[in-house]
Amino acid sequence: MAKLIHAKINDIPVEVNEGTTILEAAKSVQIKIPTLCKHPDLPPSASCGICIVRVKGSNKMLRACCTPLEEKMEITTHDPEIVAIRKSVIELILSNHPNDCLTCGRNGNCELQKLVADFGITEEYFPKIKRDLPKDDSTKAIILEPEKCILCGRCTYVCQDMQDVWALSFLQRGIKTRFSPAGDIQLSESPCIKCGQCAAHCPTGAILEYYDVPKAWAALQNPDKYCVVQIAPAVRASIGEAFGYPGKNFTGKLYSLLRRLGFKAVFDTNFAADVTIMEEASELKERLLEGRKPLPLITTCCPSWVDFMEKFHTDMIDNFSSCKSPHEILGVLSKTYYAQKNKIDPSKIVMVSIMPCTSKKYEIGRCDEMHASGYQDVDIVLTTRELAGMIKQAGIDFINLPDSEPDSILGDYSGAAVIFGATGGVMEAAVRTANYLITGKELPKVDLEAVRGLEKVKEAELEIAGKKIRVAVAHGMANVEYVLNKVREAKKAGKELPYHFIEVMACPGGCVGGGGQPYMVTDEVRMMRAKVLYEDDKGKAERCSHQNPYVKQLYKEFLEKPLSEKSEKLLHTTYKGVPVYRK
Repeated sequence: MAKLIHAKINDIPVEVNEGTTILEAAKSVQIKIPTLCKHPDLPPSASCGICIVRVKGSNKMLRACCTPLEEKMEITTHDPEIVAIRKSVIELILSNHPNDCLTCGRNGNCELQKLVADFGITEEYFPKIKRDLPKDDSTKAIILEPEKCILCGRCTYVCQDMQDVWALSFLQRGIKTRFSPAGDIQLSESPCIKCGQCAAHCPTGAILEYYDVPKAWAALQNPDKYCVVQIAPAVRASIGEAFGYPGKNFTGKLYSLLRRLGFKAVFDTNFAADVTIMEEASELKERLLEGRKPLPLITTCCPSWVDFMEKFHTDMIDNFSSCKSPHEILGVLSKTYYAQKNKIDPSKIVMVSIMPCTSKKYEIGRCDEMHASGYQDVDIVLTTRELAGMIKQAGIDFINLPDSEPDSILGDYSGAAVIFGATGGVMEAAVRTANYLITGKELPKVDLEAVRGLEKVKEAELEIAGKKIRVAVAHGMANVEYVLNKVREAKKAGKELPYHFIEVMACPGGCVGGGGQPYMVTDEVRMMRAKVLYEDDKGKAERCSHQNPYVKQLYKEFLEKPLSEKSEKLLHTTYKGVPVYRK
């Protein structure tokens, strides 16, 4: 049992577990100590110095984010001297920061801007130190603006420790310190996998997603274009946060909204998730029963994971599912199946994907197979944050919109599809259908609790047709190595494989914690968003992908069957290693 620490903060008695920081202890008694470098996801770096507090009996001021509370401590968090020091620190940061708040992508949602307002700073007291550092938009997915960096260190920790990518680092020293792709190269030439976790954790506008909203507006306003749209599973669980309504499912309102914005057809990526499962579960069946390709099968719905694999884990290419991600599948179906049924010229169709993800912007041009329809299958990718901005620009009262339905031909979905947005969801959905494809019977219980939650690596064993099937789920790139190395070690030793099926998602929590989601995500927020998706699943009449009547219709009318020649051509892709990247 943890030892309890008793202390006082601003004369308020506090009782917390040993090891609790002063910052956390203060929060437990509703005292907010300001900080700029600390993020709940990350360990303290103590780099900004704004969280200083006074301890009775000491002439030193301590940084609350990294100092554990000790027995009988008496802490003062706010007095005139402390406030004055904090204000001076913020003013010093401003002296090295551009004054372009009005045109910054984080305007109104910037942690530095908020502190400036909170401390009533209306004038600059220190000379401006101009840094002429160029913008880097080379990936067309992530934009770096190092002039806006406050050296908090969040991005480098996320990139190096949380994601194990090592694309970002600090260069030079002292006042010339700056963040940059390692080696001072372009981000597109670095190991960057475009996951956007650096952007999601940056407190200012130093790292942003590539802004594609003007492109979307231009398409919507072009009378010669037939604009269609799809929304990813996780978007419905997070878009409400931009309007003060966290933890709500806004699926129906999103359909209404997108029609209001001018889209001629509103689809749901969940439909394509059901198609993905039909293909992936069929792949798993083939590998388990026929052995034509090696086990384990590894899922590939996450483009950042695909990028990471092609750079660092090329020995696993044969294990990768060849199935494209759901939004790419819906893109190609919109310009083939949908276009043919509705007699629409596919060259006029503009497919816009609303994604929780920045790497989807990269994925749409990843390889030739992303033009399987004869055109670019997905034309524009917008993040959840970008969609929130479009809603506000359009002057639509989003929260009070009536609910509506998607265009059913590519819109209706099963419960299995919607849980794709949470870590473990793809695995759970695939198992539900793989069991049916192998045994011809439905699972008596479709909920696979063992692969849910935020544990970094989740392992489970289940039985299909009398055979023990071992599965693993990893989320957050730094956790993938453990799973893959277990497979490698077993192969090298000639032992039985530890897993038959592996799911990987680059972002912690899966897509609910994606790099394009609303800011200040924490594990609590990830769980809240995932809960929305699991509740949607439970409310569905069909909870397995193979039960979706419109998926059945698609195969009957167009694709023939999973892994057919037509399915392989339209819905599958290939992978190629990038030998320059070696760890």
